[in-house]
Amino acid sequence: MLQALREAHQSGVAADASGVRDDIDVLAVLQHAAAAGGWRPGSAPAYWKSGGPSPALPLFHAPLPTQGVLPSHSERNPARIGQPACTLYGVEAEIALRIGRRVDRALALTLTADSVHGLVDAMTVAIEWVDSRWRQNLQAPLPLLQADRLSHGALVLGQDWLPYLPRDWSAQRCTVQIDAEAVREFKGSHPLGDPSAVLLPWLLHATEHWGSVEAGSVVTTGSWTGILQARAGSRVGVSFDGLAQAWLEFGAGSSAPPFCNE
Repeated sequence: MLQALREAHQSGVAADASGVRDDIDVLAVLQHAAAAGGWRPGSAPAYWKSGGPSPALPLFHAPLPTQGVLPSHSERNPARIGQPACTLYGVEAEIALRIGRRVDRALALTLTADSVHGLVDAMTVAIEWVDSRWRQNLQAPLPLLQADRLSHGALVLGQDWLPYLPRDWSAQRCTVQIDAEAVREFKGSHPLGDPSAVLLPWLLHATEHWGSVEAGSVVTTGSWTGILQARAGSRVGVSFDGLAQAWLEFGAGSSAPPFCNE
């Protein structure tokens, strides 16, 4: 399975999930992939995605490759991705949170759902490119999706990092513009009600399995929009009222993004 993912990353050709066993050690696969991307044992990778469909269900966490984290400088200077090398042009609007201090296992075990807020120093808008290394896309077995970094293609972070303050997320408005399509509006649509709900489970997971989480680490917190469909050449803009904006542009050429080459 690890070899199938590696070949899909390198070639840009999705693998057939039907021929891959799904009784795998997902954590071991993710750790191996992170090490190939420069992670060193003893501390966790610097970028993560975390989330789940409901507060009643377990959350999922996956480390993300640093080379796939792209800045969105402005509307005129969006993050740009060469033609996706795999299969999907899915996009999701999210909030990213940044940790302001180092968190080791001992500290993580003392945290509560309230006290964990004090570790966050900033937040920004994020766009996740949802992609898959499996030919079956999101219909592949769940363990294979997890091993594929929860179907992660790239992460776009807004330029403006704002001081983190708890807010009424139920009133938070988010808008997404894809090309010349009508603007799509979402309000209070985070599946957990509050994006910060991922913080404690994520830090407990990361420090248990990966070591300490270093200051400056960033976690995305789940989609406000579900997966929205873009296409080759699409331009995507995401805005959260009172927070920030981010822009992503897919290329229409044939170049594969460099972060597919692990």
